[in-house]
Amino acid sequence: MVTETDLVLPGGRSLHVYDTGGPGRPAVFWHHGTPNTGAPPEPLLPLAAELGVRFVSFDRPGYRTSTAVPGRTVGYVAGCVASVADALGIPAFALLGHSGGGSHALATAALLPDRVLAVASLAAVAPFDADGLGWFDGMAAASAASLRAATEGRAVKEKYEATAEFDPDVFTAADTAALGGSWSWLNDVVRAALADGPGGLIDDDLAYVTPWGVDPARITAPALLVHGEQDRMVPAAHSAWLAGRCPHAEYRPSPGDGHLSVLRHAADALTWLADQGSRTSEATTGAR
Repeated sequence: MVTETDLVLPGGRSLHVYDTGGPGRPAVFWHHGTPNTGAPPEPLLPLAAELGVRFVSFDRPGYRTSTAVPGRTVGYVAGCVASVADALGIPAFALLGHSGGGSHALATAALLPDRVLAVASLAAVAPFDADGLGWFDGMAAASAASLRAATEGRAVKEKYEATAEFDPDVFTAADTAALGGSWSWLNDVVRAALADGPGGLIDDDLAYVTPWGVDPARITAPALLVHGEQDRMVPAAHSAWLAGRCPHAEYRPSPGDGHLSVLRHAADALTWLADQGSRTSEATTGAR
């Protein structure tokens, strides 16, 4: 069961928060993609219950009732995570994200090293200023055009979104199958995210083409990066670059998977996070 609340932050801003509950259970913060809402991933809820994991998440600023923060960076969200965790009495937690959500999860891990136990991302977007990475190389034309518009600033990006149409070429056959099957839930959160317009999407894309505000090399927690080798929306080179930058990262390229079908590995990533959390707890207990 998921409860939803609006958390009022200092200054009057609000974050729409989701929580599967269970004080004392290990918490995993879910970071959603673009454009999605922050609802915990429905396909993973049975496994989370089996693992005894508490999912916590929120709509990023600009989505639904979460107050927009124009000019926010990817790293900005770390402060949102800390505020939600403090409000719920969660001292330490793991992080899981997909697509741009993976980027937000990794940046949060870099900025909150004393609280993050482990982080896992699927199909993350690398920092725009990543040295040696051809950031747009391998992207489908529509994906590259959308993000290139963001590099021109908000006005150009808003104009682009006003006339943009979905191009199915960004997805592989495996992606389409996932969207119509095991991960059809994504259709619901995309519709909800866009119900009030593209504001959240625009803020996200502007953040992706801006430096994160933190170097992923500062991540001290164990990190798992999974990426489909056939991804046309965010090429696998992005996660490969991030894995090479993170000190304690494991990179798992997934042959045959695209941007959405890579989510078939999300259950393994959640299990990995739960295992990392257990190891950390055992190490802490042993140290005492």
